[in-house]
Amino acid sequence: MLKQILQKLFTRFLNGVERVGNALPHPATLFAIFAILTLLLSSVGDLLNWQAVHPGTEEVIEPINLLSKEGVHKIILNLVENFTDFAPLGIVLVAMLGIGIAERSGLIGAVIRMLVLSSPRKTLTFIIVLAGILSNIASNVGYVLLVPLAGVIFHSVGRHPIAGMAAAFAGVSGGYSANLILGTIDPLLAGLSQEAARIVEPGYIVNPTANYYFMVASTFVIAFAGTWVTEKIVVPRLGKYESDTEQDKLERLSRKEKKGILYAFITFLLIIGGILWGVLPENGILRSEDGSFLSSPVIKGVITVIFVLFGLTGLVYGIVTKEFKSDADVMKGMGESMKTLAMYIVLVFFAAQFVAYFKWSNLGMIIAITGAKGIMASNLGIIPLMILFVLFAGFINLMMGSASAKWAILAPIFIPMFMFLGYSPELSQVVYRIGDSTTNIISPMMSFFALIIAFIQKYDSKAGIGTIISNMLPYTVVFMLIWIIMLVAWILIGLPLGPDAGLYYSM
Repeated sequence: MLKQILQKLFTRFLNGVERVGNALPHPATLFAIFAILTLLLSSVGDLLNWQAVHPGTEEVIEPINLLSKEGVHKIILNLVENFTDFAPLGIVLVAMLGIGIAERSGLIGAVIRMLVLSSPRKTLTFIIVLAGILSNIASNVGYVLLVPLAGVIFHSVGRHPIAGMAAAFAGVSGGYSANLILGTIDPLLAGLSQEAARIVEPGYIVNPTANYYFMVASTFVIAFAGTWVTEKIVVPRLGKYESDTEQDKLERLSRKEKKGILYAFITFLLIIGGILWGVLPENGILRSEDGSFLSSPVIKGVITVIFVLFGLTGLVYGIVTKEFKSDADVMKGMGESMKTLAMYIVLVFFAAQFVAYFKWSNLGMIIAITGAKGIMASNLGIIPLMILFVLFAGFINLMMGSASAKWAILAPIFIPMFMFLGYSPELSQVVYRIGDSTTNIISPMMSFFALIIAFIQKYDSKAGIGTIISNMLPYTVVFMLIWIIMLVAWILIGLPLGPDAGLYYSM
């Protein structure tokens, strides 16, 4: 009885969040309003002399008045550049050109049918969440490819497509700090942690593998947690999907389609073989200048790899199945993929201005530094302190999207502080990553948030920020709770976080 009452109350709360969120203006309009408010706040902050001292450089950080003469000039001169330089825009456009070829040829639809028909229905959600987590090795591919693909997969088996997209988004973004393989973010954060640790001990080294053991264990914990939230909360809340959009028919593959998939797969293997030939040798052509794989063009330019993979495999499939009779058919597929991004491009224009203004104003940095000093003054024990740090990192993530940018600010504050208290830089880093990951999925500051809105509007034209936040909030709550419990258990047992990466530090 108590369980049912709590479920009803929670459902009402989520419905209220959705109603309030969707009662707000159109997402593009909302980002425009945020941009205007940032301009006003920058002026107020300058007038009231808000400031904070950067812990690494000792520089006094003050708000930049964007309504001053210099600020207005900067806004006018950089309007176009803010839009064209917005990182996710180019990534999405280029990836969708390649995906458009594969979709127009029929390859994606055929592979989805093959995947769904061969996979047990009971494990489909788990596979999608796990795939989302693992996609982080390839930078942003999960946002661009897996999230919309999960919606198509769920729709094809008669389930609510938004539930599938929520599961994928939870894995890709909420599970950002879990994986079985090191990704590009690991050496980036480790480098920042190392520089911060050397404030206390000049020769201290933080390896990219600093959190590897914890990451591997987290992969399965978050995958199961994401599956549970999807099946027990999101799916029942969304109910049955009703739309005029025809459900994909799961017909068996024809002989022609099987032949097309075979040739596309051979093409895929040839491309992967070429990439491996370029990265496996120490002096391989696709290795970076210093011989590293993680900083190689293959990892940094993964969107190019996606474009080539989908473009060539889709082209081969289309030729074999005779879906492509001329080059005009190929170009038409690429053009149609751009049509689906029209609203996303509008959203990005306003989101890019807002993010740029917030960065220029220094407001995010001042908030981060001021909040960090408050935690420093709390004098709590290790477990309450780490829990408070998780919550703080999650809160700051709602205002600053980049994981590395936030850590560049916070690491010089928290790592030396925790080292003086006897806690290792590796522990500080893993605690930060938990907080940063769990609120990604409800943060409008997250770079791909506008793209997720555009994807969901394919199935629900009235969907807005409230729809996303109300559906993703349960993942945030459960992921944060599960990860905190796991962290506490890890600390109490005294397990290392990675190779030669303990929990404690001795001066």
